[in-house]
Amino acid sequence: MEKNECIRCSVSQCLHNIASEGYCSLGSISVGTHEADPTVPECTDCNSFVRKDGCCQ
Repeated sequence: MEKNECIRCSVSQCLHNIASEGYCSLGSISVGTHEADPTVPECTDCNSFVRKDGCCQ
């Protein structure tokens, strides 16, 4: 995995996260929302998230 210095990420449970560096390894990500009218960052989601095997058990 090679870090994409344009995408910072602190979600160590994601398959694409390079935890030791705090970056994502994807070339681009998709950002979405779970709200009808998002007003704060907590209303947004990284739709590129893939749960890492063996984590979160």
